[in-house]
Amino acid sequence: MKLLFVSLGCDKNLVDSEYMLGMLADAGIEITDDEREADIIIVNTCCFINDAKEESVNSILEMAQLKTEGSCKALIVTGCLAERYREEIETEIPEVDAILGTNSYDDIVNAVKQALEGKKYEHFAALEGMPGVKAKRILTTGGHYAYLKIAEGCNKHCTYCIIPSIRGSYRSVPIEELVVQARELAESGVKELILVAQETTLYGIDLYGKKSLHRLLDALNEIPGLVWIRILYCYPEEIYDELIDAIKRNNKVCHYLDMPIQHANDEILKRMGRRTSKKDLVCIIEKLRKEIPDIALRTTLICGFPGETEAQHEELMQFVNDMEFERLGAFAYSPEEGTPAAEFPDQLEEETKLTWKDDVMELEQEIIFDQNEELTGKEIWAFIEGKVADENAYVGRTYRDAPGVDGYIFINTEEELMSGDFVKVKITGAYEYDLIGEIV
Repeated sequence: MKLLFVSLGCDKNLVDSEYMLGMLADAGIEITDDEREADIIIVNTCCFINDAKEESVNSILEMAQLKTEGSCKALIVTGCLAERYREEIETEIPEVDAILGTNSYDDIVNAVKQALEGKKYEHFAALEGMPGVKAKRILTTGGHYAYLKIAEGCNKHCTYCIIPSIRGSYRSVPIEELVVQARELAESGVKELILVAQETTLYGIDLYGKKSLHRLLDALNEIPGLVWIRILYCYPEEIYDELIDAIKRNNKVCHYLDMPIQHANDEILKRMGRRTSKKDLVCIIEKLRKEIPDIALRTTLICGFPGETEAQHEELMQFVNDMEFERLGAFAYSPEEGTPAAEFPDQLEEETKLTWKDDVMELEQEIIFDQNEELTGKEIWAFIEGKVADENAYVGRTYRDAPGVDGYIFINTEEELMSGDFVKVKITGAYEYDLIGEIV
């Protein structure tokens, strides 16, 4: 039997997909990327914002057509959309044979078996604990970097976010289990480990009674073969001194922090259910830059939140201009069914939200270009990601760039390099978001 696996959404969802692929491979199922020859199709869905929801629904419908017109014998839907819209999938897409919730992906082999036998199947485990998976992950990231999911769920309940209701409350993976996973990844050739969770900064609070991300970093830093450890999704109010010290003292931990702040106006932050103020944000940013002068700070912002005024948008723009984030992503607010913010009055026009998002990104583009120009002449380490077609040049990433969301460095060289090579580069120029360099 041949399997086509469609993984949508975030990197945390991707980790679940890679575990499912490992379990299915262990069961003797062959993986294919050709939808025309697939006997089994699995869609691991996302529904964080409306665009993700639409992509998931469209993917399921496209695969359902292969079920009715092609060679597909079993169509299975997993992940966040499955957890949230189980009944709608059942009634409106009858081609779907099996549905698994977010905490049930360890049942994927059984779900495939039931579907191939012509039985409708569902499994929605309680949103507590972790799925029991013993199979080795099949990495889909190219082999030299991988995501390590250190916790599941979230306790924050921001007014715009549906995640706690489809992923459950915050629960950490024990340090010893994560070290075993990380060692296996390093032994398979992974050089960059990217720590992810809905919120990484709270890691360990449920298991050890206090925030323990610093302890995890200390343990991971000792693993042979790893070159970089990168941290994503740190809530600003939860960043603490021991964590900053761990980033400073552990040589493998990148001086890079992804810190979503969502806005900078106090009234909007309060209505979002965030637990910071503009003053708090300035304090933590200044502290991080004082303690780690070469740190690259990434953030994300929501533009056009219900009731947001032109003046509040301008305040956010000024904040971005003042803080000069090294990396930034902005999103137009998406009202999500079942969240408090979706019921707020004064919902903004889509055109306004998109215009404000573009304002922020144009400003950030100027900031990054200026920062990149200042780097000209400096030397920096980079991972090779691939070769530029028909040119003596390669694409790489520096410690300042997480895969898939940040920029690249384009490296001119006559040398033959491979993806995953770690090279020292002299920066010779800059684009809006990217760098140009040459091998030292």
